Formats: sequence, structure tokens, C-alpha cells
Amino acid sequence: MSSALRIHWTIAPEIASRPLINCNRCGFVKAYRCSGKFRVNANGKRIDVWLIYRCVDCDNSWNFGIFERCNRREIEPALLGALESNDPALARRHAFDVVALRSRVGRVEEFSDVVVQKQVVRDGTEGATALELRLGLEMPTSLRLDRLLANELRISRSRLQALEERRLLVIDPDGARGLRKPARDGTTIRIDLAGEADRHAVISAAGG
Repeated sequence: MSSALRIHWTIAPEIASRPLINCNRCGFVKAYRCSGKFRVNANGKRIDVWLIYRCVDCDNSWNFGIFERCNRREIEPALLGALESNDPALARRHAFDVVALRSRVGRVEEFSDVVVQKQVVRDGTEGATALELRLGLEMPTSLRLDRLLANELRISRSRLQALEERRLLVIDPDGARGLRKPARDGTTIRIDLAGEADRHAVISAAGG
């Protein structure tokens, strides 16, 4: 891999996970979407903060707890201001925290749609015979690595598997079977394309 084109992919999920909750209006389990709004309730020195979700069909509300019976002094003024003003970036961060959401409700509907921004770290596209891709995830995603690579490199998942079996595709740190796992922050994928007839097209797709 002496002639590798190094590229950094920044990956951001597009659709927030949706909790599956028993809606008391609909009468059965429904998906709830994030409204992007916080509810802040102050009672003396204690503050409760929730992120408001709404049923996708009837708009019934459900509150996802962010702070519960928290002392006001424990919340930084800037953070409290962001909560009270429904800061979009803060709401997005909590909405995409699928681990916290799952721990609260158990069942969660996840989506694998992502946006990928590509930045060439070391140029040399014309003479490159290999790729070195480093992944940076804005937030965790359920998208499998093989699907991500197939979509962005415009090659089939079966071909990716064949490259891995021939040890022409190496994943660090996951190694074997890494293609079947969700894409992870900090993962590096090295692909030797020296013997591939379409290497220029693949390398071009990798850089966007």
C-alpha cells in the first residue's frame, strides 16, 4: 500500500431514532418522533427537563427525561439557556442518543440513512493504487460498514467480502467480520486496488 490515497469520511446520521411507545390515544404501540422542543419545569431550586416526543399519527406527547429533580446550581447557565431556547443542536444531540433512549423505553426504531462528507488527507489520486479511509462519526449509527462502503464506493457488498477474504481489504480495529458490524468512529479501512481494472473509478468515488 505504498501508493495509498488517504481520505477522511465524516458521517452524520440523517434520521433520529424513534421510541416505540404504547400510545394511550391510539390504543397500541406507535413510533414517536422528536419535536425538537424541550420542556423546562422549575420548582424552587429543583429543575426538571424533558425532550418532547410526539406520536407520528395522533401527535400525543411523551417526555424523554434529560434532568430530573436536578439542583439548578448543577446546570451551567449556558446549558440552561440552550434548553430554555430549544437550541436545535442540543435537541439533535439528545435525539440521536440511541443508547440513552433505549435504556428508557427498551424498543427503538433505528434508521441507517447518513450523510458522508469526504476530505482528502493526502492527495495523489492519479497514481494511487490503494485507499486508506478513516471514519469519523458525528453520532453512532446502525449502518453496517459493508453497506456504507458499497454505497460510497459504488461497488457490491459481495465484492467487498471477496476483497476481505483475499486480504486486500483490512479493517482496523475490528478485523475479521468487521464488514458486518455497524460503522464505528475511528475505524480505518485499507483497500489494495492495484489489481482491480476499475480502481480509478473506485478511488474517485471514495474522494467524492
